[in-house]
Amino acid sequence: MKDDDAMTIRQMCDMFNVTARTLRFYESKELLSPARDGQRRLYSKRDRARLKLILRGKRFGFSLEEARQLLELYERGDNGKTQLARTYEQACERLKVMESQYQELGEAIIDLKKHLEWGAQQLAAADLKAAE
Repeated sequence: MKDDDAMTIRQMCDMFNVTARTLRFYESKELLSPARDGQRRLYSKRDRARLKLILRGKRFGFSLEEARQLLELYERGDNGKTQLARTYEQACERLKVMESQYQELGEAIIDLKKHLEWGAQQLAAADLKAAE
């Protein structure tokens, strides 16, 4: 790894808005593998690309194990075609789940608003009764 490609843990934290603890956690789970210079961790372009995919997967609800499996597919040597195909397939499945959750959440919000309206009416009625 060329030194000008390497980033320190602080630079990675700043670039990706994560904590050093997060980076060490991903390293402990073997999702990232920074080079070492004594106690210093040096992150490569590969590590940065992997972290970007991990964080994107996390945002979309993928588990760390799912992210690991997808990242490992890149190592197959087919220029990422297998990884892209599997990621696309899993993303389509995840989208279906998210859309279902979105619909359920919309229904729950409507229901909660109705209950809040009823509660507000009950409180107003109780205040009127107390004022009499």
